[in-house]
Amino acid sequence: MNKPSAGEQPNPTFIFETLNSYQRTAALRAGIQLDIFTAIGEGHNTPPQIASHCGVTERGARILCDYLSIVGLLSKVDSRYSLSRDAAVFLDRRSAAYMGSIAQFLAKDDTVEIFMDLAATVRDPAASLAGRTAMEPENPMWVEFARSMAPLMAMPAQAITQILGAASGENWKVLDIAAGHGMFGITLASHNPNAQIYALDWPSVLEVARENAEKAGVASRHHLLPGSAFDRDLGSAYDLVLLTNFLHHFDIPTNVVLLRKVHAALAPHGRVATLDFIPNEDRVTPPSAAAFSMTMLGHTTGGDAYTFAEYERMFRHAGFSSSEIRPLPGPMSVIISRA
Repeated sequence: MNKPSAGEQPNPTFIFETLNSYQRTAALRAGIQLDIFTAIGEGHNTPPQIASHCGVTERGARILCDYLSIVGLLSKVDSRYSLSRDAAVFLDRRSAAYMGSIAQFLAKDDTVEIFMDLAATVRDPAASLAGRTAMEPENPMWVEFARSMAPLMAMPAQAITQILGAASGENWKVLDIAAGHGMFGITLASHNPNAQIYALDWPSVLEVARENAEKAGVASRHHLLPGSAFDRDLGSAYDLVLLTNFLHHFDIPTNVVLLRKVHAALAPHGRVATLDFIPNEDRVTPPSAAAFSMTMLGHTTGGDAYTFAEYERMFRHAGFSSSEIRPLPGPMSVIISRA
């Protein structure tokens, strides 16, 4: 999809493409559901072969694969398709980095429905989202999130583990707030055999984290703390607190209240690692990080994509001495804050 450039003649193409961009989501979701990417990776790369292997019509296979070529997920030479680099790594089921499961959460029908009436949310978020915000206690969507989204977090989890120096093997007591699938604490424990992880989330969500800890062989050092971070006793003397994909759900005063509680739970010289989509001060760059504010508009009544300056002020008001930001591969960054 090409943006209009300054100095060009007025052209409605971008507007037309944008209003049709729901087709892009639908095409990718269909490609994942039909296992088109795996089929092509295995060598079934013409419309007749794809149709036969995936149980679809030849016409449907051709049009879907042509569209996926247009958006850059496939390449087409003559009548044969091949996978783009990203599709080969992330969408071929045979790949260790396969993340097709994220479509079950990011492109599910009720999420799309919310954004199809975005004007109502812009007018009155509280009324539009009544009864369906992401932050309702024990919302079952978080179990779906935990089961679907873990592959997307594998790379950030590895990057944070390296930034924190987990391989040093220090005796860390780690609190993983809103642990979800648990992959951040689990990855850290996998690299540091002396780390004890305390994962906090709703009981039903922690069941997913428990399963993942068992698969990773760290269950004996992965302890479950069921409940809300705002309500329950967090414990004390933590060397590290993980706040991954959490603070963006709330307004700034609510975050400061939680961060004061986190600060009180830290050991002297303890650290907090906050993973999030963090836009520049202009709030429109970089595009992927800045656009996350739209996700929060559609799912929360007070959340946002906060800038580093906003995060730095939140942590300072909660009693932290310093914060520094480290960009990660992809659209996210991590902030390391010290008690």
